[in-house]
Amino acid sequence: MRMTSTMRIDSLSASADRMGRYLVKFDSGENMRLFRQTIEDFMLFPGKELSLEQMDSLRESAGAYSAKMRAVRIVSATNVSRKDLEQRLVRKGENPDQAKAAVEWMEDLSLLDDRRTAAQIVSSCAAKGYGPSRAKQVLYEKRIPREFWEEVLEDYPDQTEKMIKFIKTKLTDPHDERQRRRVVDALIRRGHSFSQIRHAIDLAGAEMEDDLEGM
Repeated sequence: MRMTSTMRIDSLSASADRMGRYLVKFDSGENMRLFRQTIEDFMLFPGKELSLEQMDSLRESAGAYSAKMRAVRIVSATNVSRKDLEQRLVRKGENPDQAKAAVEWMEDLSLLDDRRTAAQIVSSCAAKGYGPSRAKQVLYEKRIPREFWEEVLEDYPDQTEKMIKFIKTKLTDPHDERQRRRVVDALIRRGHSFSQIRHAIDLAGAEMEDDLEGM
């Protein structure tokens, strides 16, 4: 890259890529992908010259805005904690300081709340028929602070009916010990305790027996 006191914009793409960014090419050979907001803030256009100080400011602003937009996309797609979001941004290539600032920006806009995220995670796990242990595992994986765990798990809904439904789809013969063991293993992986599983299997077996007698 040649050293000059200014850098001129050679071209600015007319359309954005799938991420909503526009390609800006400079006469130095440097290329930047910028969101429209950044382009408008710096009033960029082909032929415009920027000083080295302006270029540094542009890079800083572009990085900060990129981190914010990526944070919005991540939060829109999945439940994440503050810590998880910050680490995801860094893994995606965002500057660590800008990633932290983006997370704080999300919090200021009330778009990121670890307590709310914890409740959403637990609700999702319960809807899928998972037990409390599996919900705890997901909370851990999402890096939800433990201070919120007890609160969101306190009224975890009973999963007996969902367990019975799951068992009846997997257990064709309630007296087949191999099938029962496989079902037990599957339910343990789904986060249920052995006592809960045994109770649900007994209930499912009784229902299956009644169904057979009624045929």
